[in-house]
This record gives sequence, C-alpha cells and structure tokens, in this order.
Amino acid sequence: MEEISSEANLDFRDMADLANGDDAALNRLMDRHGDLVYRFLVRALGNEHDALDLAQETFVRVYKQRTRFRPGRKFQSWLLTISSNLARDRIRWRRRHPEVPLPASNEMDASLSAGTSRPKQPDQITSQNEESLRVREAVMALPEDLRLPLVLFHFHGNSYEEIGEILKCSAKAVDSRLYRAKKMLRGRLSTQSKKTEKV
Repeated sequence: MEEISSEANLDFRDMADLANGDDAALNRLMDRHGDLVYRFLVRALGNEHDALDLAQETFVRVYKQRTRFRPGRKFQSWLLTISSNLARDRIRWRRRHPEVPLPASNEMDASLSAGTSRPKQPDQITSQNEESLRVREAVMALPEDLRLPLVLFHFHGNSYEEIGEILKCSAKAVDSRLYRAKKMLRGRLSTQSKKTEKV
C-alpha cells in the first residue's frame, strides 16, 4: 500500500510541476506509465502500430490537459480514461475505414504476458502461441463496450469502480458488461475449438 501511495504522490507532484511549466515532468510520467498505456492499447486495439501511435497521443493529451487534472483523482485512472477514449475513437474510425488488420506478433504476446524463466519445449511454444492467438482473436471480436472493461479487469487488474470511472459508467454496469463479455468469449472459444477438432 505504501508503494501505491508513493507512486501516487510522485504522479501528483509531476502533474503539479507540469502545470507549472516543468515540461521534464511529462518525461517522468511517461517513464513510469508508458508501458501500462501501451499494453492496454495493444490489447484494446490488437495492433501494435496503432497502440504506439495512441500511446504517444495519450501523453500529448496529458500535456494539453495538465491544468485540468484534479489531485483527488487517481492519475492512472485519469490516464487510462484518456487512452480508452482514444481507443474508442480509433475503433470507430476503423469501422468506417475497414482494412485488412495486421495481427499483433507472438513476440508482443510474449512481452505482454508474464513469462517463466524455465525454457519450454517447441510443441509447448507452438500450442501456447496457437492458444494465445485464439484468445486474442476472440477478445478482438468482442464489441468495444465489452472488450475495454474485459481488458482493464483481466489484463490490468482494475477494480469495477476504477473501470467505471475510466469508462464513465457505474460499477454495476461494469459487472454486467464483464459477465456478457465472458459469456461471449466462452462461446467464441468453444466454437473455435469445435472447428479445430473437425479439421
């Protein structure tokens, strides 16, 4: 708990410094939270290039809104609100401008998941990569309003209250969306498994 409040204090101090004209404070915030934002966006969008682009745009927005940050608010939630708004805009833009998506690489999956130090056998790696790809495709197929809470809860460990704050909805709505997302995800994965078995 001490670690969290210590990081929160650093965030509040850096945002105050940024608001007072110390532009180097933005670099400190990016060093501390850049990976979190990028990982969230990769999972929300399924595209590394878009994620990198929007991670940079997130911190541009932080800079532009530096005087509007309220110290009583958790910085990380505020940051992910900005990122999720950008992700939604990009998802809507994609719907209007469809293109062939480039799947995120297996290297990216490996870097995002907590790995073990023990080397794996080639068949284990292949099986894990296939499973990872199946899960990623199933998550990306979810509607945006179900995908974002799922990513925030399962991959980033945010509470229902934090997700509600980020997505501007109630904790009860988050609970309902997560329930629907999991149900839909189970259905998609089950269908994919049956197709694979037939092949």
